[in-house]
Amino acid sequence: MSIQIILLIIGITLAIGISFGYFLRWIISLGKKGSVELKIKQMMLEARDESKKIISEAEKRSEEILNNSREEIKEKEEQLKRNEDRLIKKEELLDNRQIDIDKESEGIKKEYEKIEEMRKKAEDFEERQIKQLEKIATLSKEEAKEKILEETEKAHEEDILIRIKKMEDLGEEKLEQKAREILTSSIHRLANSIPSDVMSTNVSIPSDEIKGKIIGKEGRNIKAFERASGVEVIVDDTPGSITLSSFDPVRRQVARIALENLILDGRIQPAKIEEQVEKAKEEINKIIKDKGEQAAYECGVFNLDPRLLSILGRLYFRTSYGQNVLQHSVEMTHIAGMIAEELGANVSIAKAGALLHDIGKAVDHEVSGTHVEIGKRILQKFEVSEDIVKAMQAHHEEYPFETIESVIVQVADAISGSRPGARRDTVENYLKRLKELESISQSFDGVEKAYALQAGREVRIFVIPDKVSDLEAKNMARNIALKIEQELKYPGEIKVNVIRESRIVEYAR
Repeated sequence: MSIQIILLIIGITLAIGISFGYFLRWIISLGKKGSVELKIKQMMLEARDESKKIISEAEKRSEEILNNSREEIKEKEEQLKRNEDRLIKKEELLDNRQIDIDKESEGIKKEYEKIEEMRKKAEDFEERQIKQLEKIATLSKEEAKEKILEETEKAHEEDILIRIKKMEDLGEEKLEQKAREILTSSIHRLANSIPSDVMSTNVSIPSDEIKGKIIGKEGRNIKAFERASGVEVIVDDTPGSITLSSFDPVRRQVARIALENLILDGRIQPAKIEEQVEKAKEEINKIIKDKGEQAAYECGVFNLDPRLLSILGRLYFRTSYGQNVLQHSVEMTHIAGMIAEELGANVSIAKAGALLHDIGKAVDHEVSGTHVEIGKRILQKFEVSEDIVKAMQAHHEEYPFETIESVIVQVADAISGSRPGARRDTVENYLKRLKELESISQSFDGVEKAYALQAGREVRIFVIPDKVSDLEAKNMARNIALKIEQELKYPGEIKVNVIRESRIVEYAR
């Protein structure tokens, strides 16, 4: 019974606790609800204040914008008004100017009318005066003019005749001078046609497109080639060929070989050009050596120094009066051998003297003196027999005939040079002038190279840039031109072209 009561009490207690808990929860929820509502109300109040503040600032800003806009509009209106006033003033000024111009134009018109009226009066007065003079003189205007001319001719007849005679003489002199110029030009043109084969070499090309490569950009390649080889390159409209022009046949052959190798290689540029020119020079030196040895073997002249044979081979590229010097020497050697054999003289001495008689011409453009004196010094340097030296030194009678072999060499030279078709004097004189032109140019200090081009109408002189400044190069050109004028005789004019070029090379390693 007591347990039931306890359980009942416990149950009642639980029920009361649960009820009290629900009551407390309700009370707490009511408190929270009230605080949330308060927060919401507070937020709404803050939002209203913020909105009022924003609206107030917007109104203030809009008012400022309106005020600024009103000021700008006012300024523009004032500016427009000022412009309008200015335009009005300009229109008034133009109107005033137009009025002044109209007045001036009217005044000029009136002045012109007055001048025309005065001119007519003057013409009428002049006409009346002429008629009155004609009436007094009983002569018309044309008759009076003829009478005056007639009287003038009679009074100055002698002076007029002298003047006419002077004009006739002057005309005859001019006509005679013109005739001489025409004849000189014709002769000069005819003379040029003779040595043209001696002065130039044609190089065949596979196509005309190669011409553009040879010329290069802005003529760079052709200038480099002419500088390196010393010849003039003529690229004209002739299909399939390029002409190399120079009085020096060695230069022409070097240029020909170098150009042919460049065309085969296809890479045509300044550095490659210099390389091929140097290779061509080496090849020409080999040809010179072979030609000297071949000539000595053909003539039966042995025991000569190899260096002497190399000098002899250079004559293969030299001409004398249009005749190849090496060929002339070989021909002389055979003639001298036959004469010596018939006369019982020393055949070997006569042959050697004939073969070496013009060896000085191989270096006469590099060494001063006649080719006989140069040749004598060369033979003595290489210890050639004194009998051979005596045989060769008298072929131009500069030295006396000391042996019979010297007479034989002189006779053989005359026979070989005087046979029909052997020589052309105009070519030798022409080459001599070009050599003298180069020699004069190279006589100045600081000159590295000098080339005569364009048939002697131009000489190109390359100076050493370290020794010659730009101002000195200019003075050098003038001095060379003056020296050429004093020492040479030539038709027309010669262009002296002094070239100073600095080239700097560095290597990155």
